[in-house]
Amino acid sequence: MTITLEQLLLSRDNRQEHQRILLKNNPDKTLICLTVIMPGNVKRNCFSLTVAQEALKAIKKTFPLVLDIETKDLPTGFEAYILTDTDIKETKLKCCEIEDTHPLGRLFDIDVIDKDMQPLSRLQVGKKPRKCLLCEHEARYCMRNRTHTQEEIGQYIENLLKPYVH
Repeated sequence: MTITLEQLLLSRDNRQEHQRILLKNNPDKTLICLTVIMPGNVKRNCFSLTVAQEALKAIKKTFPLVLDIETKDLPTGFEAYILTDTDIKETKLKCCEIEDTHPLGRLFDIDVIDKDMQPLSRLQVGKKPRKCLLCEHEARYCMRNRTHTQEEIGQYIENLLKPYVH
């Protein structure tokens, strides 16, 4: 299902509001928010759901004492909200490790949200920014400059996912 920019922006607003409520109701917990990196205007398909399930498995393995997991399978993409007792900086480091080492980790967007509703950055825990899917530039650089075509990115993602999708 193709989504519009307006739908995507509304889903981001809704996600932030949900994060705010979770943090308000759980002030002494650490909030992890998982989404899937899926370029283009189709955010929910068999590929994105496969990525989401693999990310959830990795998070559950890394954080065995997860207190609560809430998932949303939306046309604008999969979302998961995870509450843990793990220290916020330790949580961010572990999430970066998942993103950096899992074979599909480059397609995981695992944010750790602080009490002020700000996601901790990789730099705040001594990590480098994420690289582009296709080259050695920072991902933000290639996104801003539209360095690669949707076809190139789509082909890369499809090849990455072949071992996972039957």
